[in-house]
Amino acid sequence: ERNYAFLLTESRTLDSDIFIPRDKLKGGKSGDKAVVKIVDWPEDARNPIGHVVDILGRAGNNDAEMHAILAEFGLPYKYPLTVEHAANHISDVIPADEIARRLDMRDVLTCTIDPHDAKDFDDALSIRKINKPLCSDCGRSDRASLQTGEQYLWEVGVHIADVTHYVTPNSIIDKEAYKRATSVYLVDRTVPMLPERLCNNICSLRPNEDKLAYSVIFHIDEFAEVKDYKICRTVINSNRRFTYEEAQQIIETSEGDYAQEALKLNELAQILRTKRFAKGAIAFDRVEGRFEIDEKGKPLSVYFKEAKEANMLIEEFMLLANKTVAAHIGKPKAVKGAKAKAKTFVYRVHDVPNPDKLENFSAFIKRFGYKLKTTGKSEVVSAAINNLLDQVTGKREQNLIETLAIRSMAKATYTTENIGHYGLAFDYYTHFTSPIRRYPDMMVHRLLTRYLFDEGHSVNKNEYEEYCEHSSDMEQLAASAERASIKYKQVEYMSERLGQVYDGVISGVTDWGIYVELNENKCEG
Repeated sequence: ERNYAFLLTESRTLDSDIFIPRDKLKGGKSGDKAVVKIVDWPEDARNPIGHVVDILGRAGNNDAEMHAILAEFGLPYKYPLTVEHAANHISDVIPADEIARRLDMRDVLTCTIDPHDAKDFDDALSIRKINKPLCSDCGRSDRASLQTGEQYLWEVGVHIADVTHYVTPNSIIDKEAYKRATSVYLVDRTVPMLPERLCNNICSLRPNEDKLAYSVIFHIDEFAEVKDYKICRTVINSNRRFTYEEAQQIIETSEGDYAQEALKLNELAQILRTKRFAKGAIAFDRVEGRFEIDEKGKPLSVYFKEAKEANMLIEEFMLLANKTVAAHIGKPKAVKGAKAKAKTFVYRVHDVPNPDKLENFSAFIKRFGYKLKTTGKSEVVSAAINNLLDQVTGKREQNLIETLAIRSMAKATYTTENIGHYGLAFDYYTHFTSPIRRYPDMMVHRLLTRYLFDEGHSVNKNEYEEYCEHSSDMEQLAASAERASIKYKQVEYMSERLGQVYDGVISGVTDWGIYVELNENKCEG
């Protein structure tokens, strides 16, 4: 209007529109999406009074809508210029004395395997055959293995971007990274935790470039048994960047660059995976719906992302590195008969399922003719869940039952109190492998450096528990924003298909009606 404006709220928590004086509009026009701060609500007024904080753009415009989703969950949608400026002043030249301090692995075959559209390469794998180490007592190789002809091991290196070499504690970049705690992955964009110069350039393990890494180097036999490992800082040079599709092609055809090494890594990963499930890990390998979008963010089609052997290859070695790092710090070795005490560390934990939720889930699936054992040892229950997930594979109700199975589980969180990870069947687990996109991994890297190399005393447990809680909270917000962006694209996609008839499955029943998920594209409403 001539003398004032209103923000028409979409929030269910606020029924009233917000009155805005003309001089507090920041250039906003009718039809713009805006972020508004309430500054006053007089007792006799029907509406609160607000000032425009930011104009996001025209309603319906893709950027405006994605920024609105981020703003709705209190997540940042732009990078502070001061942080970008600080990142631009970080040198990408690795000094010779820094290389001299590290294990030089630039001559070992190393590669990355990532999604086709990835720009931030957090992790790389290296592999080479090594002679079996000599027996420390006798100076000779293990006689039994010599008789069987097995005189070598596989050295597999899990190399992780050494972000904390570049991002120092309490620096302006570190404070911003802590505040964000995670990168956010919306349908059409990544909102990074770190400035682009770091996440896509300096820290990213790009091919044919010397890079600083934090590594766990394993000595593994033919049966995927870890015989030895070391955690150290390294310098690497990736020989090849593979997409998951390219790596999968090599696994399926046994042909392509470094095929022999890729096949050996895959063979070891498959054995590790089999062992993990034998110990009670749960196989939540859900097919995920994704949108093909044009340059303006408009959804053109739906495709489904399925985890294949190449994905599992990377997953198994990342799990092995995370588990090894957590156990290395969490299981301290006694010194000279004195009882060892574990130092404060950041764990990724997953509690056992809530019995009531599991019972409700069991009662629900009986309607489909399935049974689920909900009592007994945890490995018995997890085996029953795996058996159920196998049974529903390929059935119409698969997605529904998988979704409800996940909802009956506890949520994985970060904490300094280690209770193990139920879903993975690990006694010790942490997040060490993605410091470019997760702040807890940066905390783990710093604690490792403190405990392994600086011989520092244990950090303050209460302080780190606060950091863990913040990281868990931000992870949940990021997941909610990601889901909201998918829902928005589903609505946008289906709005052009009004009047068309689809097959669907009832996915929920409430007082106000039924929810239906469409079989063809997994859109729900």
